[in-house]
Amino acid sequence: MSAPITPAKGRGSSPRAVLRSLARITLATLLGIPLLLYPYLYFAQERLLFLRQPLEPAMRSWARAHFGEAEVVIPAADGVRLHGWLAPADRPGPAPLLIYFGGNAEEVTGQLFQRPRFADWAMLLVNYRGYGQSEGEPSQPALFQDALGLYDWAIRRPEVDPDRVVAWGRSLGTGVAVYLAAERPLAGVLLISPYDSMSAVAARHYPYAPVGWLLRHPFDSLARAGAIQAPLLAIAAAEDGVIPVAHSRRLVEAWGGLKQLVVFDNGDHNNLPAANKDYWSKIAAFLDPIANPQAPTGVQP
Repeated sequence: MSAPITPAKGRGSSPRAVLRSLARITLATLLGIPLLLYPYLYFAQERLLFLRQPLEPAMRSWARAHFGEAEVVIPAADGVRLHGWLAPADRPGPAPLLIYFGGNAEEVTGQLFQRPRFADWAMLLVNYRGYGQSEGEPSQPALFQDALGLYDWAIRRPEVDPDRVVAWGRSLGTGVAVYLAAERPLAGVLLISPYDSMSAVAARHYPYAPVGWLLRHPFDSLARAGAIQAPLLAIAAAEDGVIPVAHSRRLVEAWGGLKQLVVFDNGDHNNLPAANKDYWSKIAAFLDPIANPQAPTGVQP
């Protein structure tokens, strides 16, 4: 007579086994972050930081129809050809100059739509390397050297007053504008959504990564700010999630010259002009005394 068959008892998970499983998962995660994420951040940082935009055919046609004589191709120090626009002022004679440095995903031809706001100014809008119709590959050293070359080229132009040049930077471009201000004499610096350094901003967004070691393009404006005496107007959004306003404040607090920080409650990183009716008037109050030196200054000590 055979013995009755009894079902096998299932083995339950002991607390010790659960802890071992959790430890293995934690170890795999801790190893996976540096082994997978860090190399990705290091080798892909150019694609993450420089979101190169083309000059769309429709925009090119519009710009050439309205500003055809303003189109310029400027050779960089290494022979790379940089494409953009030098729109002259409406008034005759040497005029003050705005040099614009755009955001990391901006093709700068679109700033020609703002041309009527700056009738007294010449405007130099040149795309970074790899953007629009500019040749080459973007990098911090290349953008810095190109900024110096653009300045040196522009102040020799007969339509430009070399003593009244203002660097206007937005987002990524604020780092380029600050570098130019540290290396060349400027009548003013206008920064929209500025940062203290790209390393500090990246560390906020990637707190688990050693960005100080990984980032090849630190754009350290804070290290240069204290030595700059040119007047500064900085504009930021209180709810900016890309470059939190604390980074803008640190830069402005370190600035060596006259400075003013305007923080708007409305809008965010990408829609400051549209969200704030006083946006352009604040800029005009800063620029008008430079274009017309007899006017009172728009920057507070």
